[in-house]
Amino acid sequence: MLLKEQDILLGQEFATKEEAIRKAGEVLVANGYVDSEYVDAMLERENIVSTYMGNFIAIPHGTDDAKKSIKNTGISVLQIPGGVSFASPEDTEDKLVFIIFGLAGKDGEHLELLSKIAIFCSDQENVVKLFSAKTKEEVINLLSE
Repeated sequence: MLLKEQDILLGQEFATKEEAIRKAGEVLVANGYVDSEYVDAMLERENIVSTYMGNFIAIPHGTDDAKKSIKNTGISVLQIPGGVSFASPEDTEDKLVFIIFGLAGKDGEHLELLSKIAIFCSDQENVVKLFSAKTKEEVINLLSE
């Protein structure tokens, strides 16, 4: 997983999951991974099916139709110390998220990225390390292991 410092935002705060997803998408746009239309597709995907993965993480990504908006495979990582709820009105649990991975995969590479993130974050201790990271370099080192 090739991460650069500009892919990472630490100490973020969001009132809603939509704000958080939009920011994750804006990082992908700013770093040249996707066109701006991809951000709307990320929000659309969230309306179709939640990108909340458990263990306090969410992995928002675009719909299948949005593949044409992807220029290069890329990832954004947002650390949200106060958390943001990814719960839908019908959910009985809160689905609090502290780490967001915005994802854009070219030519099916998103499946490999999803798998790597899922394996890393299946260990809650790893999520705590990401949550506690003080520098972008620390995040890069954790996710490069």
